Amino acid sequence: MAQRSAREIALAALRLWRKQKRFADSIISGLLAEAELSLSDRAFALELFYGVLRNLTLLDFWIARLRGSRIESDVRDNLRLGLYQLFLLKTPEHAAVYESVATAPRTHRPIINAILRTATRRRRELLAEANAQPLSLRMSHPQFLVERWEQQFGPEHTNDLCEWNNQPAPIFGRINRLKIDPDSFLRQYPNSLPLTDNLDFMKFNAVPTEALNFGHCNIQDPSTAIACQLLDPKPGEKVLDACAAPGGKATYLAQFMQNRGVIVACDRDIERLQILKGNVARLGATIVHTLRHDWARADLPKEILSIAPFDRILLDAPCTNTGVMRRRVDVRWRLRREDFERLPGEQLRIFGAVLPLLKAGGVFVYSTCSLEPEENERLVERALGEFPFMRPDRQREVLPFRDRFDGAFAVRLCSQA
Repeated sequence: MAQRSAREIALAALRLWRKQKRFADSIISGLLAEAELSLSDRAFALELFYGVLRNLTLLDFWIARLRGSRIESDVRDNLRLGLYQLFLLKTPEHAAVYESVATAPRTHRPIINAILRTATRRRRELLAEANAQPLSLRMSHPQFLVERWEQQFGPEHTNDLCEWNNQPAPIFGRINRLKIDPDSFLRQYPNSLPLTDNLDFMKFNAVPTEALNFGHCNIQDPSTAIACQLLDPKPGEKVLDACAAPGGKATYLAQFMQNRGVIVACDRDIERLQILKGNVARLGATIVHTLRHDWARADLPKEILSIAPFDRILLDAPCTNTGVMRRRVDVRWRLRREDFERLPGEQLRIFGAVLPLLKAGGVFVYSTCSLEPEENERLVERALGEFPFMRPDRQREVLPFRDRFDGAFAVRLCSQA
């Protein structure tokens, strides 16, 4: 089979994402793993795929302005890629049109060529029309999400948040002090840029493949640190990370504990559990013991019961992920209004299932990567109402439009001795 180009891989990924209920990251990573592309071509394929997903509503608005009649789904995918390159990537017209036509089946080429050439002639008009549209269309976010955020944060911050979500995510990594100290890391990887607010974290211009392979760092946003900092585990303690995959927080906790003590890291998804195990091994977090467990089940594994009660518990709960939309590009298209009613109930059930495993006087940290009060402050209020023996201690949040990192929420609760 002929080797696919970056544009062909992006097109294939768009069609798979449209037809299958799979996450965008899983689709594109699978296609790239089978391809023999240069680093620049891999980056281009990612830019095309994620760029179209970030701008779906806007691209479809332009398509509707260019073609009033129905368009086949496969043709629409080609047009989305072509218009993204023409109007947002600002690819030279001849290249964007020619390549978009060349990647299409022969029967589709005339209509794709005609529409894209019309778009180049009407560029100024189409851009002006788009700029006059509501924020949800201009920034390609579901209207109900924009309305929620405008009520919560105000119009200006909502605009900033949507702009943030539509930018490619920077690459951050955490230095793994279990294997290397920060000074040695900087000497060995001089292109790394340390963050002044947290010297455990670095910013990279490209994926630090060598450092990852040696277990010297882990790709991780600095906002993930707040839950670990609030938990503040000590060497020799027993810690439960209830929803641990892919393992960034669990392995960071092992660093806090100097690899002394025990961490039980659970997850219910078998594929994510395998990723967790791989990261634990790569980073040398020898005190982390991984375990598959679904907290919706009534029975507890003996591996947990034999270690409980725990000195500290981290519950990084399943959530809407509205704080990490810049990184999880297709989340905005998966969310539904009812998710904001359903998930808090699930979060509270997990909270109640995990809490009995905490020792008297222990520390419990609840965290999410959500921006929504139903999953954060209000959820904690509900939990404290159900479990009055817990008292709030400290709370932290990261807001992308304010702090320039992924969104996160974490609260530290203490059990009465």
